[in-house]
Amino acid sequence: MFKEFKTFILRGNVMDLAVGVIIGGAFGKIVSSLVSDIITPVISIVTGGVDLSGLNVKIGGTDAAPVLLTYGKFIQNTIDFLIVALVIFMMVKIVNTLHKPVIAPTTTKECPRCKMSISKDATRCPHCTSDI
Repeated sequence: MFKEFKTFILRGNVMDLAVGVIIGGAFGKIVSSLVSDIITPVISIVTGGVDLSGLNVKIGGTDAAPVLLTYGKFIQNTIDFLIVALVIFMMVKIVNTLHKPVIAPTTTKECPRCKMSISKDATRCPHCTSDI
């Protein structure tokens, strides 16, 4: 059982996943800071000084221990998620663009008579001997 576990852990895709999770966690902190420290203050200025994270509604409890519905935190977390999703989408698009295969120039063409592949410079098909 330990041998199988060792084989499982040392496979490349498990290690790649672990690295991705660690980097994703660190990246999430950066984006959360971007939202809370840069974007939210700008939104606050646009909305007249309203702090989104502080928005709430008292739905019960007492004055000493109120039960609050903190919808402002939900709005801030939604903005945070949308920005993370947008940045990840852009990163995937960039990586996919960089990994596009290089297409070699075509060196062959198809014989119009026998449909076999021949050199693009050929004037006679070596298979059916027709003139091209």
